[in-house]
Amino acid sequence: MWNVAFDARDARAEPVRGWGRYARHLLEHLPDTVHPYSEAGRGPEVLWEQIAFPLRARRERATLLHAPNCFLPLVRPCPGVVTIHDLAFEAHPEDFGPRTGAKYRWITPRAARSAERVICVSQFTADDVVARYGVGRAKIRVIANAPGLPITDTPLPHGRPYLLAVGDLRGKKNLGRLIEAFGRLGTGHRLVLAGLGEPPEALPPGVEATGWVDDARLDALMRGADVLVHPSLYEGFGLVVAEAMVRGVPVACADATALPETAGGAAVLFDPLSVESITAGIREALARADELRAAGRERARAWSWAAAAAATVAVYEELA
Repeated sequence: MWNVAFDARDARAEPVRGWGRYARHLLEHLPDTVHPYSEAGRGPEVLWEQIAFPLRARRERATLLHAPNCFLPLVRPCPGVVTIHDLAFEAHPEDFGPRTGAKYRWITPRAARSAERVICVSQFTADDVVARYGVGRAKIRVIANAPGLPITDTPLPHGRPYLLAVGDLRGKKNLGRLIEAFGRLGTGHRLVLAGLGEPPEALPPGVEATGWVDDARLDALMRGADVLVHPSLYEGFGLVVAEAMVRGVPVACADATALPETAGGAAVLFDPLSVESITAGIREALARADELRAAGRERARAWSWAAAAAATVAVYEELA
């Protein structure tokens, strides 16, 4: 029987980010032979990731290590699995602090090359890992994310109808062009930006930034939106697209990186570098709202965390 040491720090962190949701939801469905390690102790986190984590795994006789976000120990007592969500730190280094970006860019290619298996959350990310790092396709497994944000009875927001964009307010999220496109829309909607960080500029009338919101409020914001707009320039999966679809919210998103793969024909796609295309995409999504609601719900049937966990267990069994 295999015994997996799983780096669960991101699953316990608050506020939880995309890779933390991945670890959290996966652990909820993995068997009890997977042991979450969530206490990193004092000192730089890299010391725990590269030294303390594998030493503890050795003491506890783990037969496999799983790092769910890039930082697989390069020296370890047993085979290793690493999950890579995206390579945004390579494509958009300006969105990362110098030390954080340098850590990702140094460790991730080495972790990917040394791992016995690499899990990628989309075919786009798998192709990116192969192209940038020269990792052999034979050891890559594509296992999609799934919606996991609880659907609640939290009251919907009051006020005029609105469009919603969700995500950290970083450069790759392309919010400047979205705001410009919104200014040309003329439909009477508001634009709500929900996520960590400062807005890219002084916000014009009709544009609101909520900052970080908890899961219940985020769920309510999604359920109440007329359209979820996701203009991001780079995504390894695009979890907010899946969360909108499972709620029957029409989606308009960038025709870039992993987003067309995630959308699966159930969203309006636009050129994220063209303000005119973003504007037209939002208008089309509003006009096709009923069709997109049904298509999104059908698309969401393809994803579940139970299926993702079963596919992950299959990866463990390959190595066992």
